[in-house]
Amino acid sequence: MSRGLFISLSPACFLPDTLSMSAQKDINSVDEKLPKAGDLRKVTAKTYEAELKATAHDLNKKESLSAYFTILAAGFGLISDGYQNNLMTMSNVIFKQLYPKDYTSIVSTRVSNSLLVGAVLGQIFVGLICDRVGRKVALVSTTLLIVIGATLGTAAHGAHGSAQGLFWFLTIARGITGVGVGGEYPASSTSASEAANETAQKNRGPVFIMVTNFVLSFGGPLAVSVFLIVLSAAGENHLETVWRVCFGIGILLPLTVFFFRLRMLSSKLYRKGAIKRRVPYGLVFKRYWRELIGTCGAWFLYDFVTFPNGVFSGTIISSVIHNGDIKATAEWQLLLGIIALPGVFVGAYLCNRLGRRNTMMLGFSGYLLFGLIIGLAYNKITKIIPLFVIFYGLMQSVGNMGPGDMLGLTSSESYATPIRGTCYGLSAAIGKTGAAVGTQAFTPIQNNLGKQWTFIIAAICGVIGVLITYFFIPDMTGVDLADEDAKFMQYLADNGWEGEVGEDDEKGMFADHHVAEAGSAEKL
Repeated sequence: MSRGLFISLSPACFLPDTLSMSAQKDINSVDEKLPKAGDLRKVTAKTYEAELKATAHDLNKKESLSAYFTILAAGFGLISDGYQNNLMTMSNVIFKQLYPKDYTSIVSTRVSNSLLVGAVLGQIFVGLICDRVGRKVALVSTTLLIVIGATLGTAAHGAHGSAQGLFWFLTIARGITGVGVGGEYPASSTSASEAANETAQKNRGPVFIMVTNFVLSFGGPLAVSVFLIVLSAAGENHLETVWRVCFGIGILLPLTVFFFRLRMLSSKLYRKGAIKRRVPYGLVFKRYWRELIGTCGAWFLYDFVTFPNGVFSGTIISSVIHNGDIKATAEWQLLLGIIALPGVFVGAYLCNRLGRRNTMMLGFSGYLLFGLIIGLAYNKITKIIPLFVIFYGLMQSVGNMGPGDMLGLTSSESYATPIRGTCYGLSAAIGKTGAAVGTQAFTPIQNNLGKQWTFIIAAICGVIGVLITYFFIPDMTGVDLADEDAKFMQYLADNGWEGEVGEDDEKGMFADHHVAEAGSAEKL
């Protein structure tokens, strides 16, 4: 039987082809690891500036609609922050009546400060997420955290009816809420600032103020109004029902914007300028150290004064009324909140005409004026309750007009888009640290120095605030945010930074030095 021809070949015969195939495989694997030239478009500082200025305000219908809804959603989101910030004002009064032995000043301070501690963490970490991951992820996360924290707070109970257990439960629940509340500051404010810059650049300041500080300030009267309505419906014999319903309403407010935030678009400034990898924090600090001292320092002073005065204003008014009636305290508290609101509108009116920096200095000067008036005449002025509440409200009103309006605005304008959320969050976190310090120090100051000293110290903070604002806060009145972005990218190019910028279809490789070298090589 015939066999097929068998040809024996040496393995060496296959070696060249085998080596060739192996080498090609290695080359392909290396190519897969290295970024291909065509993967990302090349971006230089000049092309970035040209593209940004040409397209920053050129929005299609979908982008324009998203920008307007982003502004509105920021307002609805931050009103829940204002509500949560002021929720403890009347709750402190209720807990003091329900648990006179258990709700000591130490417990009261701990429950109030838990929101602040959470807010500091939220502002720092969500500020980073806002820049490194995306505006949408940050906004959706903060909404969920507020809902979870508010739900836990509403359902809070101590084991076997323990009052101390209840207050520890509330401390944890308010801390979770605080992370969400704090995260709303950089997430909502940066998004609103960029959206306002796209749709109403000349009126960016007033628009930003109305959807940030106005709704935050309105949260005070809203919280007290809700309290009065619930108190009237439930009666003073059902105070536990009153505080739980008030806490529960805090669940509904953030849900009003949740659906939109799932579908929102990031601003054009962010889509073109986002830096999600290899963020040059050293260069950022080198460029913006002066601005950081200004926004962080001024925010620390403002919150040091305004937050404890807000949290404990119900307690202060209750002590001035003497009979300690809850409904009367709430009514005076509502008047106090309403008197403080006009300052927001005055600040919005002045921010373009007088300038951001001058308006802030004017507000800090008001702390000096009204702080000294109330502090030096405290024993006489508290005998006339309406006069005391009016002066107290005016001091808070000038605070709203100046640092209240301008700090968020200047913190959103002073920094470039790639690091706006981070720097805004850091500034707000330092502010909330001031609020925590002020809240912690408030009771010892009252007990050891006297109640009038809380107002005299506010006056001292006003003087320091004027100095910090004058020397460290830049005035960005009328400046397009796109201009600062272009300057920042040129600064990075001058310092040799390279990396990816932008997101989605706007992503590019920023490599100014190498692009220039490649261009020179092609000419040769």
